[in-house]
Amino acid sequence: MSKTALTIVIIGAINWLLVGLFRFDLVASLFGGQASLVSRIVYVIVGLAGLYCISLLFTENRVTD
Repeated sequence: MSKTALTIVIIGAINWLLVGLFRFDLVASLFGGQASLVSRIVYVIVGLAGLYCISLLFTENRVTD
């Protein structure tokens, strides 16, 4: 679950990088604009993954062999 959430957050971060550098919203262009239902769902999923990743800040690193 943690790796999935982190992957989604990274995808969201790349989208924000594109918005900041080039004013290009990849999610909006792929799914029909910022107001489309699919784009809004993607934004919500990225936001929820980000909230979940906050919990990763407070967990101890576990080393597995």
